[in-house]
Amino acid sequence: MTENDPHTLVSTDWLADHMKDPDLRIIDASWHMPGSGRDARAEYASAHIPGARFFDIDEISDTRSALPHMAPPPEKFISRMRAMGIGDGHQIVVYDTHGLFSAARVWWTFRLMGKMDVAVLDGGFPKWRAEGRPVEDMPPILRDRHITVQRQAHLVRDVTQVAAAAKLGDHEIIDARPAGRFKGDDPEPRPGLRPGHIPGSRNVPMASLLNEGGTMKSVAQLRGVFQAAGVDLSMPAITTCGSGVTAAVLSLALERIGKHDHSLYDGSWAEWGMYDDLKVEKA
Repeated sequence: MTENDPHTLVSTDWLADHMKDPDLRIIDASWHMPGSGRDARAEYASAHIPGARFFDIDEISDTRSALPHMAPPPEKFISRMRAMGIGDGHQIVVYDTHGLFSAARVWWTFRLMGKMDVAVLDGGFPKWRAEGRPVEDMPPILRDRHITVQRQAHLVRDVTQVAAAAKLGDHEIIDARPAGRFKGDDPEPRPGLRPGHIPGSRNVPMASLLNEGGTMKSVAQLRGVFQAAGVDLSMPAITTCGSGVTAAVLSLALERIGKHDHSLYDGSWAEWGMYDDLKVEKA
């Protein structure tokens, strides 16, 4: 049973009960790994939760960077949100077609821009559809809405800051990749990246935070998962993953358990694994 919190996570029942709220905005934040053969925008066009807008994680990003889907500059975020009819005073609910995956990245992006009234739909589109709830294939009518942002720089970390944290050991660096990739046994899906992990980091695979069916575990269970992985929850945390998407699931889970001193390494392994002068651990 989801403990509803409009700042972190809400259930399908909660969303169904609030569908007609005038200031509710729903976002389809579906994204798929390179090489998956899936087209998130085409899937949105064929079926989505009524009224949902599509958030293109690759396009609403800092496209000046060579790294994948880095956080967008505030002015670009403002431009895209206004065009999507998303603005000040809105309660936002974000979902994806996996259950709970890329929606957390968009949740984090809104928080980075200072927008706190945003929650992830627990179980996402698969749970919504399995319950026989309505879907549509028509895009919503969009009207420009004014939006103000205030970037929260403490929520994001760059490679220099993460390297310093790894050297000093003054943060818990938590990696959401599967254990095989973290240990360096399995290859990275992106070519040219070294195997392994940031020295001193802990492995909390994203899947370990979820129930079967893609809903997030309870607050008590989440706390237990972090502790079992050796994470010292009294230290500030930096979340990381392959390219900054599943790291946000860790960030969401940390927020759920009441831990607020966390930031996300936006470049993640797509950046760290690329540079030979950055140390790598295996096993």
